[in-house]
Amino acid sequence: MTPRRQRMLAVGLAASGIIIATALTLEALKDNMMFFISVTDVVAGEYPADRNFRIGGLVVDGSMQRETGSMDILFRVTDLRCEMSVTYSGVLPDLFREGQGVVAHGRMDRSGMFIADRIMAKHDENYMAPEVAASLAENVNEQTADLVQGGPECDS
Repeated sequence: MTPRRQRMLAVGLAASGIIIATALTLEALKDNMMFFISVTDVVAGEYPADRNFRIGGLVVDGSMQRETGSMDILFRVTDLRCEMSVTYSGVLPDLFREGQGVVAHGRMDRSGMFIADRIMAKHDENYMAPEVAASLAENVNEQTADLVQGGPECDS
């Protein structure tokens, strides 16, 4: 084999290795990517049914229900347009409370309840997750437009 063919073979094998490594990395990331879906979109049925995703918004005042002696909690989350019920079993973050921003990670069950396996609360009064802040700002603007135009409301 000539030196030129050896170089071509080495370059071809290296390129093939890089392509295979990239394909395997992208496949692994596809299963671990986390999507943020607004509460309005979830209520409308626009969410991935076969994978976990994140929702975010404000915990609705007066919506927290907890059984005495239980780690289970039921509460409602709003993006200022729609509300949805969330259930979680576990220790809540110290900053979790009604009227505050929250991001819940989990999936929908067949009854339409969001089953959270992780709850994240904001870490101080000045911060809110960028996705949640954008969703709330968008829905405040839409609510204002809907009030002026008599537009649609949420079915929650």
